[in-house]
Amino acid sequence: MKLLKKLFYGIMIFILLCCAGVLILAFSPEQTQKLSAMLYGEEGPEAYMDREGSGNAEEDVPVTELSVPTENAAGIAAGVLADDGIAGYVAPVRGSIDLPEQVSGKNGYQPVNGLGEELDDERADALNTESGATGDGLSFDETVYPYYHMLNEKMQHIYRQIYANALVCNAAFAPVEEVNTSQLKNVFEAVYNDHPELFWLETEYSCKYRPGGQCVEVTLSYNRTAQNLAQAKSDFEAAAKTILDGAAEESSDRDREQSVHDALLKKAEYARSSAMNQSAYSALVNGDTVCAGYSRAFQYLMQQMGIPCYYCTGYSGEDHAWNIVGIDGMYYNVDTTWDDTDPPTYDYFNRTDAEFVGTHVRTGLSVYLPVCGFGGDGESGSYLEGGNTVAGITLNPNPQQPLTWEPDDDKKDGQEVFVSGGDTYDLRVAGLTSDMVQNSLQKYYENCLKQMVDRGSGQQAFSNVVPKYVLNEAEKAYGTGDYEKGYVNEGLEKLGMEHFAIQIQVKELGGNYYRLYHNIYTW
Repeated sequence: MKLLKKLFYGIMIFILLCCAGVLILAFSPEQTQKLSAMLYGEEGPEAYMDREGSGNAEEDVPVTELSVPTENAAGIAAGVLADDGIAGYVAPVRGSIDLPEQVSGKNGYQPVNGLGEELDDERADALNTESGATGDGLSFDETVYPYYHMLNEKMQHIYRQIYANALVCNAAFAPVEEVNTSQLKNVFEAVYNDHPELFWLETEYSCKYRPGGQCVEVTLSYNRTAQNLAQAKSDFEAAAKTILDGAAEESSDRDREQSVHDALLKKAEYARSSAMNQSAYSALVNGDTVCAGYSRAFQYLMQQMGIPCYYCTGYSGEDHAWNIVGIDGMYYNVDTTWDDTDPPTYDYFNRTDAEFVGTHVRTGLSVYLPVCGFGGDGESGSYLEGGNTVAGITLNPNPQQPLTWEPDDDKKDGQEVFVSGGDTYDLRVAGLTSDMVQNSLQKYYENCLKQMVDRGSGQQAFSNVVPKYVLNEAEKAYGTGDYEKGYVNEGLEKLGMEHFAIQIQVKELGGNYYRLYHNIYTW
């Protein structure tokens, strides 16, 4: 009898809890939306059922993830970039990421993801998908939309089409130019990275393509704000205006930038579970987001003030996003996500690439964004001599075919002019004297070791000068890892450090002589 009573009371309590839950959801639309998002994703139950289908296996369409083959060091597909110029930014040669505890794990950026369905030619020809909005007549300022200007003319046409269709929430369209799956992924990334105002556009898209990879239909995905876009835009703009009005009271771009930085940190809170967290909307309206939301919100706010600000993606222990901002003719890195600690900091505000070597590595199209800042080289006080672009060539840290050099017997140290290996070396053209040059790989190592130890641990920079044949040997050493035995391991031991990251850039001086600039971070 007691058992029956316990069972009866248990059932009644369960029923009362269910009723209470129904009442809570009925009077709290926000909780209902959160529950729906948990069960069905951001698109809602209708889209979920459309996507998942009725469970009939015969109706399921095989979908595969599209990937971009590494056509260059940044993983950009062939036929995408406007030219084959070398990026000014150079990623660190190596170094394990060892992040400060207060920012470790504060990432959350989701890279662009393309899904695809291969069709035979007969099915592809039968699609008859319209091109939708073509974007003809649109133009994009290079100082505001740098990713657009990284692309060649054909890919720019696809970019304009994607943007125009996203603007009106059109889902499916046929490409206006011939584009393969690899190229499409890069172009979609360019659109997404340039336009934080398209907060309803998801990072995932799909396409149907022929056996050779040619895309015949592109389908964009949108989050739930697209269901009532007019209201969502109103909420978004109102939230942005509050921050912008405060920044407008400042007198300089740097002060306005700092005002936006501070206000965004007060407005947003880091939360991995936040809804629509790849969008600026999540930070400005919802108030909780991840690195992508912080960065896209900061980008949008700075754009509204006419200050160049770009969405930069890469790696910081995990996939990560931050910003590059142009202030007073110089570019700097800004990571608002990592500054949003308790209490907030400026540890990652307006930092140079040299200062980000040990923690942030750009990838993909972001390597073609401007070089950030400069640091002292110990001689002129001007790292890369103050430029935002790197003159000359960039040392390849991992050459597929390392260059080699065999010295000629007639070469003598100290000569102002000599010929070796078919190259003419002329100290006078480079404006050098022989005592300024490290004329063997061993002397280069010795010089690097001395400067590395003299400058101490942490973030440091130094430079030295080598002839072309030593540069070739150094390139091979950095490609094989021999440089670690050459000077790094001993330097770490003398400094009492365990980890390092190195970034190297090269400037041609003339006469077949080169200056190597080193950013080195030890910890």
